[in-house]
Amino acid sequence: MVKSKTIYEAARETNVFAEADVVVAGAGPAGVAAAIAAAREGADTILIERYGSLGGMATGGLVLMMNQYPAGQCREWLDRLNKVGGARDLSKTKEPGILRHAIMVDPELLKCILNDMALDAGVKLLLHSWGTAAIVDENTVKGVIFESKSGRQAIMGKVIIDATGDGDVFAFAGAEFDASLDKRYRSSDLAMVFRIGGIDFDTFADFRAAQPEKWEEMRNEAFKIAGFPLVPVAAQRKDVFWVNSFIPGKSCIKVEDLTWVDVHARKAMIPVYSYYKKNVPGFEISYIYDSASQTGTRGSRRLVGEYVLTGEEARSGKKFDDTVLIFPQGVPLSWPGGSEPKNVGMPYRCLVPIKLDGLLAAGRCFSSDQAANTMFNVIPHCIQMGQAAGTAAALAVKNGVPPRKINVKALQKRLIAQGVELP
Repeated sequence: MVKSKTIYEAARETNVFAEADVVVAGAGPAGVAAAIAAAREGADTILIERYGSLGGMATGGLVLMMNQYPAGQCREWLDRLNKVGGARDLSKTKEPGILRHAIMVDPELLKCILNDMALDAGVKLLLHSWGTAAIVDENTVKGVIFESKSGRQAIMGKVIIDATGDGDVFAFAGAEFDASLDKRYRSSDLAMVFRIGGIDFDTFADFRAAQPEKWEEMRNEAFKIAGFPLVPVAAQRKDVFWVNSFIPGKSCIKVEDLTWVDVHARKAMIPVYSYYKKNVPGFEISYIYDSASQTGTRGSRRLVGEYVLTGEEARSGKKFDDTVLIFPQGVPLSWPGGSEPKNVGMPYRCLVPIKLDGLLAAGRCFSSDQAANTMFNVIPHCIQMGQAAGTAAALAVKNGVPPRKINVKALQKRLIAQGVELP
């Protein structure tokens, strides 16, 4: 390893590419929902995204399971997917236990649907654009610097929404955050997801039901081959199986760790798949269908907001006067040794930095301890956070106030009108 060195870069002028009412950084589930919500509320909105498609973990990351009973914009995503055959309700399949409450989505169809929803709402898209710095003036975030094939440019906005997942923008801006991770929690692990096609699902499901001990033995053997838990979770289609993984000890804000995960997970993919093909009934003529174009990231920086939601509050179902979304249920197995919480409200204050103005955070970087975060940083919950943040940003712009000063009752009223279920 080369000893750490520094260089000095020359000062330079940066071109302002555009100005908008609301600028959303990151087009994962939270960012897409935020941009659509803000634009539908009348705000001139720009959405920047480092990849070439919308959806983040829900599409490029192949995190295909929506394991809740969704409301608001999440319901709209699924309704649109159902119309094109892009959602599979596992309650009608031979999937076991908690999976029967889940819906598996088609990532390619979802990319198309999210494009349509964003463009129909009037969102201006900037794909292949990576936010790399925040523009801050007098403790207020005024814009985002982004890099692309066109070079380094700036976008100015009246409200900035950090939906990067890792809290990149608020970290650049100097907001307080907590990046500590406890290895007991799901959100401490990274993943590289892939899919196996050509499966006879009925044959496999019958084997799994008839010989659960044998199936568990095979899964454990696959873990040994990979060197980390690598879990065939559910059938995304009747002939396509979704394989998740849990890779410990790596950070999704360290480039060398992200590189390690991509390289070593793909190194494990062929021998694990080959083992299943040789040994598991129903996998005899299977093949590797695809692997995720984005590394599966679950947890890193968490905003220190005006309110920090805790795991104990989540488990107890604490209610808040400024609730802007309801989490119907926590993630299975997310709480070590505990029962799962239900109907947990999240206060608007979890989206608002404790000091910094002009910024909201939505998605898995919301203000929380790791216990609460690991329960609720999944796709449907992030969509709801984004919808709340986008609507709040539009209200702030309309009324000429910072996001922390908006009328929360008015925000709640607008969210209910959008189909969000609130107390």
